[in-house]
Amino acid sequence: MSTEYDASQIQILEGLEAVRVRPGMYIGSISSRGLHHLVYEIVDNSVDEALAGFCTEIKVKINEDNSITVRDNGRGIPVDIQQKAGKPALEVVFTILHAGGKFGGGGYKTSGGLHGVGASVVNALSTWLDVKVYKDCKIYHMRFEKGKVVEDIKVIGECSPEESGTEVSFLPDAGIFEETVYDFDILKVRLRETAFLTKALKITLIDKRAEKREMSFHYEGGIKEFVTYLNKSKSPIYEDVIYCEGIKEKVVVEVAMQHNDTYTESIYTFVNNINTPEGGTHLSGFKNALTKTFNEYARNNKLLKENEENLSGEDIREGLVAIISVKIQDPQFEGQTKQKLGNSEAQTAVNAVVSEQLTYFLEQNPGVAKLISEKAITAQRARAAARKARDLTRRKSALDGMSLPGKLADCSSKNPEECEIFIVEGDSAGGSAKSARKRDTQAILPLRGKILNVEKARLDKIYSNAEIKAMITAFGTGIQKDFDISKLRYNKIIIMTDADVDGAHIDTLMLTFIYRFMPELIKEGHVYLAQPPLYKLEKNKKVWYAYSDEELDNILKEVGRDQNNKIQRYKGLGEMDAEQLWETTMDPERRVLKKVVLDDSMLSETDITFNTLMGDQVAPRREFIEANAKYVSNLDI
Repeated sequence: MSTEYDASQIQILEGLEAVRVRPGMYIGSISSRGLHHLVYEIVDNSVDEALAGFCTEIKVKINEDNSITVRDNGRGIPVDIQQKAGKPALEVVFTILHAGGKFGGGGYKTSGGLHGVGASVVNALSTWLDVKVYKDCKIYHMRFEKGKVVEDIKVIGECSPEESGTEVSFLPDAGIFEETVYDFDILKVRLRETAFLTKALKITLIDKRAEKREMSFHYEGGIKEFVTYLNKSKSPIYEDVIYCEGIKEKVVVEVAMQHNDTYTESIYTFVNNINTPEGGTHLSGFKNALTKTFNEYARNNKLLKENEENLSGEDIREGLVAIISVKIQDPQFEGQTKQKLGNSEAQTAVNAVVSEQLTYFLEQNPGVAKLISEKAITAQRARAAARKARDLTRRKSALDGMSLPGKLADCSSKNPEECEIFIVEGDSAGGSAKSARKRDTQAILPLRGKILNVEKARLDKIYSNAEIKAMITAFGTGIQKDFDISKLRYNKIIIMTDADVDGAHIDTLMLTFIYRFMPELIKEGHVYLAQPPLYKLEKNKKVWYAYSDEELDNILKEVGRDQNNKIQRYKGLGEMDAEQLWETTMDPERRVLKKVVLDDSMLSETDITFNTLMGDQVAPRREFIEANAKYVSNLDI
C-alpha cells in the first residue's frame, strides 16, 4: 500500500453524493428509525406551511410497494427560477443541501425540519422521488432518481384556482437502508403528536397495503387535548387542563398541564414542533415558574406553615403531565440531533408567561390550587422519608455493609465493561443460574417473588422495598438525582425470567422500575431480556432448542415428525439443569438476548404504555391487551 498522501487522494463528493456515502450523518441511522425519519422530513415541510397559516390538511399514504406519498394543501413549493442557482426553485429544494425557505429569506417565521436539509436528503436516499406542485391553476412535475434529475420540471395538467399544494412520493433505497418496510404504528405515533402540536391541522395516515388501515388526527384544542390523551390511563385530580399561552421576547409560548394521582412526572418539550427529549432553556423556565408560583401561593394562603420548608420542584411536579411548546425564529440546539434547546430568551419567555397566567389561574381556582398544594405537601413528607431510606442504600464501596436478599453471587472481575448481571426470579432458577454461570464475568441476583409496582408507589415505599434496594445497591449507580452511570458495575443488566405470562409480568415490573428511575441505563444500551427456549427436542441423541412455536415447527420440518421425537415443553427456568441453562440462555457464544431500546420519538407513547399496563385503571389496560393480543405469541394462560 502506498504511503504517499497527496492532493490526488482528496475526494470531492458532488451534489448529494455525500449524503449517500454517509447517510447516518444526516438522518441518524439507516435502521428502521432512519427509514421513518424520511417521512417526518417531508411531513415537517408541510407542517411549516401550516405554522405559517397556509395549510390545513396533510395526507400521508403508505403505498402497496412501501413507497410513501405526502400531500398537503399549502402554497406549493415555488417553481420559478431561483436567481443564484439559475435553476427552478423546485429543483434547488430537492437537489441542494441547505436550500429552502427557512434561512432568513422571509419564507417562514418558524420552522422545524432537519437543519433545512430535509427534502434534498430524502431525495438522495430514495431510489426515486416524484414531486407534483399545484399552483396558479397548473400542475408542475419533476422526477429524480437517487438524488439526480431524470425528468425536468414541466406542466402536466391544470387544476382549479382554489387548489394548491405539494405532493411528494418517494421509495427509500433498499441498497442503503437495512429495512424498507414502513410500520403504520410508528408513523401513527409521530403524526398524532404533530397534530396535537399544530392546532386545527388535520393529518390523515392511509395504509394501502394488505391491512388497509386509515386514521385521521385533528385537534382543535391542540396541546390541551394532548395532555388529556396522555392522562387517559390515569386519574386526574382536577377536571380542567391548565393552559397558558403568550408571546414574550418574540417567543410564542404554549403550556398545558394537569396533575393526576400517580407519583411520576411526565413533561414533554417541543420547539417548532421538534421534540426536545433532553429539555433545555424552555423546560428550565417552566420549572422555575412552577416552583416559584406554587410556593408563593402556598405561603400566602397559609397552606405551608412558617416553620415548614419550601416545596421543591419535584414535590410540585409529582403526578404532573405537561406539554411545553415554543415557537422561536432562530432556535439554537445543542448537538446535531436537536435534543436540547439553548436559546436564553426561551427561558425568560416561558418563565414570564407561566408565572403570570398560573398565578391568575390559582387565584381564580382556589379548590384546584389547594388539591395540587396538598398533593405536593404529601410528596414533600414522603421525600423526607425517602431521603433517610436512600442514605442506607448509598455504598461506600462495592456492596459494603449491605446484606442483599437472595445473596448476590457477584463476579470476580472488577472491570465493568466485561461484567454482566442476571436478575432471576426465584431460588430454583437462581440456583441453576449460579451453577451455570461463568464466575469471572457473570453475576447472579435472585429476587424473591415479583418486585414492587413502582407505578403505584411513592419514593419512600420504593426505597424501603428489599428487592429494589438489592438491585439499586448491586447496580451501583443510584437512582433519579443520585444516578451516576460512571458507577455502573455491569455493562449488561440481563432480566432472565420464565417464558410465560408470569415471566412477562416480572419483565414489565422490572422495566417499569428501570424506565422510571434509571432511564439512562436503557438509553445507553445496558438493559437486555434473556430469551430462554420454550422447547427441547431430542432425536437420535441430537438436541435442538426452539424459542418459539414457529421455530419448533421449522425444526420438525427439517428432522421429520417421527414418533420417536422427544419434545419437552419448558414451563420455567427451574426445569433446566445448569448445563442446559448455560448453553441455551447464558452462553455469550450461543444465547439470544433482546436489547431494550428507548426511542426518543416515542417517549409519550412509552409513558402511556407503562401507565396503562401498570396503573390502576382496568378499562384502558383491557383495551390495550385486546388491541395488541394479535402481536403476542407463545401466550400461556
